[in-house]
Amino acid sequence: MSAQTPHHSSSAASGSSSVPSVLFVCVKNGGRSQMAAALMEARAAGTVEVHSAGTRPGTSINALSAEVVAEAGADMSAGATKLIDPSLLVRVDRVVVLGQEAVVEPVPGMAGTITTWRTDEPSERGIEGAERMRLIRDDIDHRVQELLEELTADGPAV
Repeated sequence: MSAQTPHHSSSAASGSSSVPSVLFVCVKNGGRSQMAAALMEARAAGTVEVHSAGTRPGTSINALSAEVVAEAGADMSAGATKLIDPSLLVRVDRVVVLGQEAVVEPVPGMAGTITTWRTDEPSERGIEGAERMRLIRDDIDHRVQELLEELTADGPAV
């Protein structure tokens, strides 16, 4: 509640405090968190600072994830997997953990909030391949659009 209003009195705050920021996290940072970041970048059009990372990053972006995100008008093809940067955790307004496998603990001086999205897992219903990825993408995209509205409504008028 009180974490919704950005303050720039902290030494960790960036010079662009008027732009809300979000870090999307999953385990490997090759699928869900990259999808969320690409969708947010496409939807926000520069109104939100977007990052993604993994708790145990893999070695590459999931090609099928990139393909279905492109169908939705977003691009994650140039993304690279990366580990969570503790200094980023301190300064972002929101950390969104996708799925139940990744865990992000608060760090000292952290200004933002951590939210976990229990994203759809179509494979539990026997759905695989591109159909599975499209369902995951659509679930994430819906949540991204809601988060975008929340982040831009709470921030200062631009």
